[in-house]
Amino acid sequence: MNQPAQRWVYLNGEYVREADAKISIFDSALMFGDMIFEMTRSFNKKQFRLREHLERLALGMKIFHIPLDLSVDQLEARCLEVIEKNEPAFSKTDEHRLMINVSRGPLSIYHKVFDRPVGPTVVIADFPLKWTVVGMGALFDKGINAVVPSQRAIPAALMDPKIKNRSRMFYQTANIELSRMKGENNWALLLDPDGFIAEGTGCNFFIVKDKKIFTPEGRNILRGISRNYIFELAETLGISCREKNLEPYDVYAADEAFVTATPFCALPVTHFNFTKIGSGAMGAVTRQLLDVWGKNVGVDIVRQIKAFNEEVQLASAGPVSTPYQFKTEEK
Repeated sequence: MNQPAQRWVYLNGEYVREADAKISIFDSALMFGDMIFEMTRSFNKKQFRLREHLERLALGMKIFHIPLDLSVDQLEARCLEVIEKNEPAFSKTDEHRLMINVSRGPLSIYHKVFDRPVGPTVVIADFPLKWTVVGMGALFDKGINAVVPSQRAIPAALMDPKIKNRSRMFYQTANIELSRMKGENNWALLLDPDGFIAEGTGCNFFIVKDKKIFTPEGRNILRGISRNYIFELAETLGISCREKNLEPYDVYAADEAFVTATPFCALPVTHFNFTKIGSGAMGAVTRQLLDVWGKNVGVDIVRQIKAFNEEVQLASAGPVSTPYQFKTEEK
């Protein structure tokens, strides 16, 4: 019987088997959450906005003073090399989801533990996208219920969320709170300290009102690559799209809403705090944006993610959880 091809991870200049990829217990990432990262995806095996992701990564390293001796060009070359090396382990329908992590490396006080000079830790992993979006296919039909948790977003004055970093316990606190609520498809939508809508725990948020698109100002949020692309698509379609301080009231009054993130592109938000938004289904503007996005990249995004869901369910022994889905406890 043929064994499946092995996936490989780039780790500090070497390739190791995915299961064997490890970083030190003394790494600054573990000690402080001191790590910058990016996640990308492909469409038809071609990376989407890889350069933009890497430029944001480089800016984060510059701001956090992580002395990585690799340029954006070199990082891009490494990423493409990782994809090429892993392609034999991917099926024809798989998409490449890169996870690029860079930390300061092991703390210098532990340098005597190592038989090499300590320096930044660089990890580039390539994982099938379908395992990230499993279970999300149905959400294009059902939509998600965005719920405001008690946990607030960390404002830029305390730790700038525009730098994509691994210090994300506040995200997880919100997710845990929602996991204890009744119902399904509950996703956390954080408010900033002033009470304005900020972002989801791993996604950006938009509303549509009178055929105009609004999204929170880029002050206390991660300015997502997918978020930026919505502005481009809206301009192409002649739809007004602008930043604005949004209150919960504005979300209740919206005609439709959606969230964006790299893995799933855009998902409809059909309820807010368990209250229906608009018709309670994906709105016309959201559907138009998804259709044009898919046309631009040559992929029917909704159909692909629904097909991924079927593949993964057939391959797994039972229900599978995802980073975006937190099963509720019945009370």
